[in-house]
Amino acid sequence: MDTTTTNPRGIPSFPFMSNVNEYVKSLSDVESTLQRFQEMISKYTFMQQNVERRQAGLKEKLPEMKRTLEVVRFLKKKRQALANKTEDDDDLDDLDDGESKSKDTIETTFSLQDTLYAKAQIKPAEIDEVYLWLGANVMVAYPLDEAETLLSGKLETAKDSLKAAEEDLEFLRVQVTTLEVAVARVHNWDVGEKRKLRAQGKLKDGEKEEKD
Repeated sequence: MDTTTTNPRGIPSFPFMSNVNEYVKSLSDVESTLQRFQEMISKYTFMQQNVERRQAGLKEKLPEMKRTLEVVRFLKKKRQALANKTEDDDDLDDLDDGESKSKDTIETTFSLQDTLYAKAQIKPAEIDEVYLWLGANVMVAYPLDEAETLLSGKLETAKDSLKAAEEDLEFLRVQVTTLEVAVARVHNWDVGEKRKLRAQGKLKDGEKEEKD
């Protein structure tokens, strides 16, 4: 059986059995072939479960990654807007220091845990770096530009991985279905052949006809 054809992630395909009679006649043992088919179904099903878990993880992480990138871009935009203030604007702000501070300060909430949030006041003009979790309890400080580049790259990679996972799941479903059909066709062929042998009196002693 040719299993050299694979999908882009290297998962081997199971070829459709176009002629059951020719295929089965090339086998030395139908029972061992059916057992092998069942083992292949189990392997494909196992891979399918792993891909489904990966897909679920990516779907859970993508919204958080998008929000983090949006925050970094928002901080960059606010910082740039404040940096572009003219001297005249600064002179006017000096007339009302309280109003100036109000404009330059943002009140926000941030997550401490899944259900625990805290309030904070930030001044975008004073923020030139952010801290990002990299996993394994590691947090690293990045300048805003580098953080945006890093997060953009990770987001695109995650989107590509999700698309690949969806393609793999469809591919695996097709392989499982193809194998299940192959099992049924080989089994039915075997039952039919034994009936013919029994009718001709050629069935070996002690060998019983299988039921559909």
